[in-house]
Amino acid sequence: MRTIGHAVTSLFAAVITYGALLTAAAPAQAAETRDLILAAYSVPKEAYERHIIPAFQKHWKQKTGQDVRVRSSYGASGAQARAIIGGFDADVAVLSLEGDVDQITKAGLITHDWRKAPHGGMISASVVALGVRKGNPKGVKGWEDAARPGVEVLYPNPKTSGGAMWDVIAIYGAGLKLAEQRAGKPVAPEAAGTQAIDLLTRIQRNVKVMDKSGRESVTTFERGVGDVIVTYENELLPRVKSGRPYEIVVPAETVWIENPAAVVDTYADRHKAKDLADAFVEFLHGPEAQAAFIELGFRPLDRTAPAPAAGTGLPQPARLFTIADLGGWDSVSNKLFGAQGVWTKIVEDVSKR
Repeated sequence: MRTIGHAVTSLFAAVITYGALLTAAAPAQAAETRDLILAAYSVPKEAYERHIIPAFQKHWKQKTGQDVRVRSSYGASGAQARAIIGGFDADVAVLSLEGDVDQITKAGLITHDWRKAPHGGMISASVVALGVRKGNPKGVKGWEDAARPGVEVLYPNPKTSGGAMWDVIAIYGAGLKLAEQRAGKPVAPEAAGTQAIDLLTRIQRNVKVMDKSGRESVTTFERGVGDVIVTYENELLPRVKSGRPYEIVVPAETVWIENPAAVVDTYADRHKAKDLADAFVEFLHGPEAQAAFIELGFRPLDRTAPAPAAGTGLPQPARLFTIADLGGWDSVSNKLFGAQGVWTKIVEDVSKR
């Protein structure tokens, strides 16, 4: 099993990296060894490298007698999607959000209906949470606290990171939910939207660093930068469990995250690895991989199921919402991240100050 260090962000880089991998693979393996190229977003790297890939290799060996060499690349979800479209010939894409898989589909590289897989093609789930310093010295209990003057916030850049898009969606959606909570009744979309924009603006003003990926953002936080990090709950849980000096706050208003996996048909067919790629994605939906995800802090894909115990247990957010509740990926992506999107304009305005 070999790991490519960072996401390949251009066709040139993809070709160079893949060429280096082929060189590193020498001497040639025996005929019974099969290759699988995996492109994944950065957050679940440990789940794949320590648990899921070795378990799949064992499963495939027992089933077919063949060894599997997995060449894996981890990086920001959006960058991975662009690299695949640009020529990085991954057999399987495991990305942060369905919009990234849709882009690969629109490029003609995924030719099957990947949403026909179990759970609509999703293989892991989580929520957006806040990481705070040990003892929570800033007293952060939710989004309004993260928006207070003097609180330094971290989250990655939505232009490169799918995780960051989830983060921004969580903040904006929380603003909508908070507007309803304050009013005690449903609020007109325009009025709720104004309050959501205000919350997102105040938090963006507090953002200290926007790294390229969720993993890089956590690394920056662990270097002592910032008071609050906005990220996946599952990115924080294993670290807190291992004794890292910070705590997790799950806001009452947050978004339900689902992460897709799909075979990249064009490349898998080219490599004569379609059967292997199909089997790997099927394995991701199976009980062994799902148990590994949950062990490392993900939640069950059925969001109505009780969350597994982890420390004091995983809280169920009182006002949990989904991307569908906000209108779906196409609508949300355009509304928040388009050229005239809410977040795009906020960043432009904040950068001028």
